[in-house]
Amino acid sequence: MIKRLIISAYLVLGMVSQGFALDLELTQGVNAALPIGINSFGYDAQSRAMEEVINHDLSFSGQFRIIPSPGAGDQQIAFWKRAGADSVLSGRVTPLMGNQYDVSFELVDAAAQGRLLLSKKYRINGNQLRALAHHISDEVYLQLTGERGVFSTRIAYIMVRRGVDRTQYSLEVADMDGNNPQSLLVSSEPIMSPTWSPDGSQIAYVSFEKKHAQIFSVIVATGQRRLLTDFYGINGAPTWSPDGRQLAVVLSKSGSPKIYSVELANGHMKQLTFGDAIDTEPRYSPDGRSLLFTSGRGGTPQIYRLVLANGSVNRVSFEGNYNARASYTPNQQSIVMLHREDKQFNIGVQNAITGRVTQLTNSPMDESPSVSPNGRLVLYATQEQNRGVLAVVSMDGRIKMRLPSRDGDVQEPAWSPYLG
Repeated sequence: MIKRLIISAYLVLGMVSQGFALDLELTQGVNAALPIGINSFGYDAQSRAMEEVINHDLSFSGQFRIIPSPGAGDQQIAFWKRAGADSVLSGRVTPLMGNQYDVSFELVDAAAQGRLLLSKKYRINGNQLRALAHHISDEVYLQLTGERGVFSTRIAYIMVRRGVDRTQYSLEVADMDGNNPQSLLVSSEPIMSPTWSPDGSQIAYVSFEKKHAQIFSVIVATGQRRLLTDFYGINGAPTWSPDGRQLAVVLSKSGSPKIYSVELANGHMKQLTFGDAIDTEPRYSPDGRSLLFTSGRGGTPQIYRLVLANGSVNRVSFEGNYNARASYTPNQQSIVMLHREDKQFNIGVQNAITGRVTQLTNSPMDESPSVSPNGRLVLYATQEQNRGVLAVVSMDGRIKMRLPSRDGDVQEPAWSPYLG
């Protein structure tokens, strides 16, 4: 694991089947969450499944505390107010002919005697019920917090299954909660470093299917692939520019691994970093003006910032003896990174102005942090019972949750941008 981590972290610088029951494990919570009551959406399997997804979504966010209903039937506003709920969500799922459903929901303010906050109706196919549940969660989240929810986003990751005779690698995409996984690519050779395009339609990744590193992109909807780089030596650590027109990649075609930009329209390349040190893991800033990257130019792996307008480079991280895999939060006020103070690799967040680092996790081996598109949560890979699993931690470290997983090691997760 350590060897693979080092290789993927700076390139020689030295989940659940479809239909599986949702089983998020909340390992740490917060008392300041918004209290919300959820009335029953109905009593058939589809209604209960939608209600369960919404319940887990809102709990998952760390922003809500679900107040349980005492029994069957819709509870009145007076009950929810006495129980301490600030708001109440109610819904109905009505089956129609031809696998069609009418779905409606209402969100009311319990503290204001049931004042209606939000009400919507939908007619959908049965295979859209889970997606609609995530969408309803997003609607509730936006109404009550003023921020966009991430429940309709997706995650990508590498699944590794080790057998007696061979190891199988797959690039998988799943719902944000780890459910509904789909394999985009299966290979007997390693796959690494998945990263989403800004519109969520493509994923770039590193493949060793030809016994050497190549960078591909794949269209998520169709599986259509495109070879992007195939140079001698290292082709690694791809990342998309915010406008989707370029990739920053790591190549060793001229010696030490350096960061290059690749114009996707015409393949034109430009070298961005120079010198003898190994530079890797570039990540564009949300405004597209700079890159964060990992470099050993100071003696140990640390985070540096490259200003694209003039090529100037300055060191960003100083706390800890190892910092890597850095990316900005969407507002660029914080930097999330792989951080090591002593011997343990954990997830840390650094204030972009003061440089102060807060350690968010404390497992023996965490890796591959990926920030949610609203900047509230961090998805990462960790170890549990000697296998790789996915976990989520809130940006303040107060909420910790593990995602469900199936057999195999889950590695290198990447959170999608907002989708549609």
